[in-house]
Amino acid sequence: MSDSEKGAGADFIRTIINEDMNTNKYGRRVHTRFPPEPNGYLHIGHAKSICLNFGVAAEYGGLTNLRFDDTNPSKEEVEYVESIQEDVRWLGFDWDDRLFYASDYFAQLYEYAVELIKRGMAYVCDLSADEIREYRGTLTEPGKNSPFRDRSSEENLDLFTRMKAGEFPDGARTLRAKIDMASPNITMRDPVLYRIMHMPHYRSGDQWVIYPTYDFTHCLSDSIEGITHSLCTLEFENNRPLYDWILDQLEVYHPQQIEFARLNLSYTVLSKRKLLRLVDEGFVEGWDDPRMPTLSGLRRRGYTPEAIREFCDQIGVAKTNSIIDIALLEHFIRKDLNLRAPRVSGVLRPLRVVITNYPEDQVEELEAINNPEDESMGSRKVPFSRVIYIEQEDFSESPPPKFRRLVPGREVRLRYAYFITCTEVVKDQETGEIIELHCTYDPETRGGNAPDGRKVKATLHWVSAAHAVEVETRLYDRLFLTNNPDEAEGDLDFKSNLNPDSLEILEGCFVEQSLADVSPGVTYQFERQGYFCVDPKDSQEGKLVFNRTISLRDTWAKIAKQNM
Repeated sequence: MSDSEKGAGADFIRTIINEDMNTNKYGRRVHTRFPPEPNGYLHIGHAKSICLNFGVAAEYGGLTNLRFDDTNPSKEEVEYVESIQEDVRWLGFDWDDRLFYASDYFAQLYEYAVELIKRGMAYVCDLSADEIREYRGTLTEPGKNSPFRDRSSEENLDLFTRMKAGEFPDGARTLRAKIDMASPNITMRDPVLYRIMHMPHYRSGDQWVIYPTYDFTHCLSDSIEGITHSLCTLEFENNRPLYDWILDQLEVYHPQQIEFARLNLSYTVLSKRKLLRLVDEGFVEGWDDPRMPTLSGLRRRGYTPEAIREFCDQIGVAKTNSIIDIALLEHFIRKDLNLRAPRVSGVLRPLRVVITNYPEDQVEELEAINNPEDESMGSRKVPFSRVIYIEQEDFSESPPPKFRRLVPGREVRLRYAYFITCTEVVKDQETGEIIELHCTYDPETRGGNAPDGRKVKATLHWVSAAHAVEVETRLYDRLFLTNNPDEAEGDLDFKSNLNPDSLEILEGCFVEQSLADVSPGVTYQFERQGYFCVDPKDSQEGKLVFNRTISLRDTWAKIAKQNM
């Protein structure tokens, strides 16, 4: 396949790369990078960028760097660096020996800044941050030149050297590019390139008291690393002229910045600032809370990297922002787990059932299929005995219309076991609450089929009370009530947008005996209930915690089918 045919009919980014390959723009190289700032955990939006950067490079036999753009020591931590590397690997990607830090380039970036000063394209400004904003103007009014804009190169070099030496307090001076205060693009109105921050860096310690801004660092880091296509989200579109200006003024190797639409997901916020507020203000338990859209949270909840990659591939890349229905992501999670998750029986709200005509000391081993979608997963033995648990909602003494499950006098099927009929309801004498059912079974229906061919209206899941493993289950729902919580006026309105029922904790649940020694992080389908993952953080010896990954109902598949 020729370069022009790669990704044919696909997205605009691959079209650009195909043209660059055909014109030999970068020596037929494709070299991308994923450049997170280590000031928070990665989320599902970053997954789109990761899949795009690593995926595009792989398609063209190219390379991808992992680079930490760590230029703000006030917000960056080693914890974030480690979590980001773990998340990228979990998604299925590797940067080999190409792990870089912008902080490794601090000395070189300083020399680039000195070069801009010598060329008369940068100056030291004494305006405060508020004054800089005031002088910058608005979208309809041009900015005003700083009174310090016309300092000589010699004076600027002297002041910048003294800034580096730590002579001035935080905020006293900045280094600004000398571009155009009347530019219609506010980003180009003499942006700040360096600021004073007397704060140790997590990697360079106290070596520096001035730090380059993201805009100054990013383009030059791309240049230093030989990146060919610098793929950014649309919020950096206005910054592209500055990206190009810095590289052009310094006359260094020039990568191409290309912007694509970021991932916006319904019922979700993906702003790091807002996610940090959720953590810091205690609305969630941490960055890895299974309700969070962070990759660590989704992993803990039981989402699979394969499903996330397929989701990112399905939504593709576009030039305009839009909101993707979270039901589509959930569809791919169900689709993947349906193929790989073993089926088991788990009773979340147990109701005790005594099968009165079943021998008291008898235990049978019944055959249960592990996954009907994959015969290679085989089957397992599940114990059956006189006393079992079923779901409370599977019985009704006064059933509503079309209720097909167990009622007094009705026969139903126990999956893989027998037909049973309810003969007596036992209640608490004080509260009237149903505490136990007495049933009889038909021994001729072993395996769940009647030899006379009679049919029943419902099949119930169950666990043997004598063999069941008691567990805690956590039922997670969407964290926000509104489709687009970012539309709240002002800052994130937690009280009006947060879902008070996003987590329900159930104690005293029971799962079948086969789950007694399960591994953390493994996801199962609880038949008729949903998919549940063994919590890798809170599960321990003697206590199993299952997080509900997702329910069984697939709304997106139904919507898609209706639209066919």
